[in-house]
Amino acid sequence: MTALLFCCFSSAPVRGLLRRQPHRLGQLASQPSVCFQLGRNIGNRSAIERQFRLVAPKAAMSMGSGTLLQDTLASALASGVALAILRFWEEMAKRGVFEQKMNRKLVHTSVGLVFILFWPLFSSSNLAPFLAALAPGVNIIRMLLLGLGIWKNEAIVKSMSRQGDYRELLKGPLYYACTITLATTIFWRTSPIAISAICNLCAGDGFADIVGRRYGKQKLPYNPSKSYAGTIAMAASGACISSLHLDIL
Repeated sequence: MTALLFCCFSSAPVRGLLRRQPHRLGQLASQPSVCFQLGRNIGNRSAIERQFRLVAPKAAMSMGSGTLLQDTLASALASGVALAILRFWEEMAKRGVFEQKMNRKLVHTSVGLVFILFWPLFSSSNLAPFLAALAPGVNIIRMLLLGLGIWKNEAIVKSMSRQGDYRELLKGPLYYACTITLATTIFWRTSPIAISAICNLCAGDGFADIVGRRYGKQKLPYNPSKSYAGTIAMAASGACISSLHLDIL
C-alpha cells in the first residue's frame, strides 16, 4: 500500500483528485491509467537501481586507485626528504662541522619532526598509515645492515653514533626508527598519541641532551647522569613541539 500511494501521488491529476475525494483511492487503484502510472514508476525505479549497481563498483574502483596513487606519491616524497636530511647530516659529520654527539642529536631531532609534516598529504584510506610508515621502515633496515656490519658506511655511523662504533646503531638509532614506525602504523594522525610520542622522542630527547650538556651543572639527586636543565628542556620542548604539530596537522 505504501508503494501504491507513493507512485499514485507522483501523478499531478491523481493528487488533485485525491485531495478533493480521498475516499476514491480504492477505485483509482483499479483504473488502467493509474496502474500504468504505477508500472512506469516501478520500471523507472528498477532501471535506476540497475544503473546504480553497474556504476557504483566502477566509481569505488576509480576512487580506490586514486587514493592509492596519492598515498604512493606521498610516501615516496616523505621517504625522499627523510633520506635527503640524513644525507645532509652525514655530510656534516664527514666534514666535522659539528661535534659528533651534537651531530647525532641534530639527526635525532630533525628527521622525525620533518617526517610527520608530510602526513596531511596522505589520504584517509586504511592503507595510508602503512605506506607512510615505509619511510622510517626503510631506516630500520639500514640500521640493521649497518649495525650488523653487513653494510659499511663510516659517514652514517659517525653521524648517528656516540663513539663511532657501528654496533651502536643497533641500540638508540634502531629503537628510534622502530618507535616512529609503530606510532605511524598503530595510531596514525587520527590520534594525538602518535604525534605526541614522535615529537617528545625527537624534540624532547634531542633538546634534553643539547641543553643538558651545556647548562646541566646541577644534577638530579636520583640520577647523576641527568640534570635539571636537561629535564626542563625535554618537558618544555616536547610540549611546545607537540602542540605546534597538532595545530598544523
